[in-house]
Amino acid sequence: MARSVRQYKILLDDRAPWLVEFARALARLAPVTAYTPQISALGLLKRQPNSEKQEGRLLWVRFPVQRGYFSRYGCLLPFQTERIGRWLREGASGHELAESALICCYPHYARVAESWPGPVVYYATDLFRCYSHWDPEHIRHLERRMCRRAELVCPNSARIAEVLMRDAGAGPERVVMVPNGVSSQSLLPEPLLAPAALPQDVAEVKRPVAGVIGNLAANLDWVLIRRAVEATPWLSWVFVGPYSMPAGGREQHLARSELLRRNGGQVFFTGSRPIAELKLYARSFDVAVLPYRKAEPTYSGSSTRFYEHLAATRPMVATDGFAELLSKEPLLRIVRSPRELVAALENLRAQGFRDGWEEQRWRASREATWECRAGLIAKALTGERSALLTAPGA
Repeated sequence: MARSVRQYKILLDDRAPWLVEFARALARLAPVTAYTPQISALGLLKRQPNSEKQEGRLLWVRFPVQRGYFSRYGCLLPFQTERIGRWLREGASGHELAESALICCYPHYARVAESWPGPVVYYATDLFRCYSHWDPEHIRHLERRMCRRAELVCPNSARIAEVLMRDAGAGPERVVMVPNGVSSQSLLPEPLLAPAALPQDVAEVKRPVAGVIGNLAANLDWVLIRRAVEATPWLSWVFVGPYSMPAGGREQHLARSELLRRNGGQVFFTGSRPIAELKLYARSFDVAVLPYRKAEPTYSGSSTRFYEHLAATRPMVATDGFAELLSKEPLLRIVRSPRELVAALENLRAQGFRDGWEEQRWRASREATWECRAGLIAKALTGERSALLTAPGA
């Protein structure tokens, strides 16, 4: 598998913040061009990529895509696939392309990957066949093609790795697990044994504070959260992130709506915040809560919230709604019901919100940065990986 790699080209969606962080980390190792689709009803009429942005050794390029290209029949359109391939190869010689690794972050680029002259990596960051708006059989077909072509298959969880090896023909010798990670900018010089000051917008919130960060949507169990809030009148709850997306079924929607109506008292919603600021909130919490609802594709993925909180070193309590987290104890505490969640919070309160694992979280976070994750792929492509399906700090 060892290949000489002089640069990377990545097909991704920049609306996924973890992919943006990954691209930036990879650019610290070698030049990277990141291609993001600009989907429109008139995509086929646009002849060239229409915007570029340079960040050091990372070049961002937006390329036009015809609406429907990612559907079962749309991705069969040869002219769209050929155009993407042509844009990826522009300005490079055959020798340069042979040493340029193409990283595909979605299975829909399987036909593009098949025509690429250099090494191909399939970086699978979700169980895509469980997306409600994609045909699962179509995704299985594309992933089989992608895994046949790719020199390296990089799922970000053990569950996704199992699926790709079982259903998509990804040979174990080509599989390296690359979990999500945390920005090196979030790392602390030493563990926090007490919470940092609350950010200005929540500075008046009464302590102790339980915090939830990230997209506040259907991947969270809002019924459980509401019950926990009601059972902990001594605890303030701060929710950091957007809440415009659907919350799930009717019961989940009603539970979140009820909490939103209480905004400003025991419960406080900040709305969206820049990714770079999330570390400030995570460090300020007395306890971080990861209240996942057990549903796909969340259950089989990799938790970005966990790694942000890992770097903040504060105590964490998580539900059993995320398979990856089930193996993370004692860095966090797993609970399986509202009653267990409340009991865990009460126990931390009695301990002054110090669980004794602050230093271990701090040490683990230093091996879980996006730079470490990017390095896993770079080393595997050049034949330097030491173990299959493993990653430091995973």
